[in-house]
Amino acid sequence: MIYIGSHISASKGYEAMGKQALKLGANTFAFFTRNPRGGKAKEIDEADVARFLALAEEHSFGKLVAHAPYTMNACAAREDIRKFAKETMADDLMRMEYTPGNYYNFHPGSHVGQGTQAGIDLIAALLNEVLKPDQTTTVLLETMAGKGSEVGRNFEELRAVLDRVECKEKMGVCLDTCHVWDAGYDIVNNLDSVVEEFDAVIGLDRLKAIHMNDSMNPLSSHKDRHEKIGKGQIGLAAMERIICHPKLQGRPIILETPNDDAGWAEEIALLRGFSEK
Repeated sequence: MIYIGSHISASKGYEAMGKQALKLGANTFAFFTRNPRGGKAKEIDEADVARFLALAEEHSFGKLVAHAPYTMNACAAREDIRKFAKETMADDLMRMEYTPGNYYNFHPGSHVGQGTQAGIDLIAALLNEVLKPDQTTTVLLETMAGKGSEVGRNFEELRAVLDRVECKEKMGVCLDTCHVWDAGYDIVNNLDSVVEEFDAVIGLDRLKAIHMNDSMNPLSSHKDRHEKIGKGQIGLAAMERIICHPKLQGRPIILETPNDDAGWAEEIALLRGFSEK
């Protein structure tokens, strides 16, 4: 079975998100745990969560992929920004336990001049403070495009963070197709090689989710500009190969394309059709 969905607004609660996903033809979805730019999270309604869990079981939903706010920088130079990141992640992970067994994805952060090694050390230190052995949520590092001083511009940097985390069983990776393309991984002409490299450096057992996005920019541009499926530099044929790759099956696929509901529904149907050929 293919699990595919898009980002859905969390403003109306869990049950509403689940129903919206079904309207789009999805059987998973992503949502921001709070405003993407930060701020206080909405109070959780336990009755609403219970209704969602029943809906998700009825329709065989795959793992959800919650997304941390973009403002969360775990390796910032300023201590107050790192403190915000730690408090936000700790609170988000506590809230994630209302929907147990899902994924919490975050951008590793930008070292802002401290150097990549310092950034890696700070990210791992934060994770070691907030991860708990009894949590059911798996935290995902996202592959990044490499703009500015981003950490996670290559598989080796993500592996370096993972190696320093104590609760390794609570960690994984989310591969973003636009980001890896922009970072220099040629998933158009050498998909098998990229998958093999990921396996050699990180391990495919740690690949938990995929952000499926085309890119407005050419290979190795380090820009991070998402495009609609088949409308960018990666192209539709490459997207089909990714969807159908035997080593990438079974993971939730999340669309982050610049679209409205009608566009996401069309893309979900398109990608699902590839898998059913």
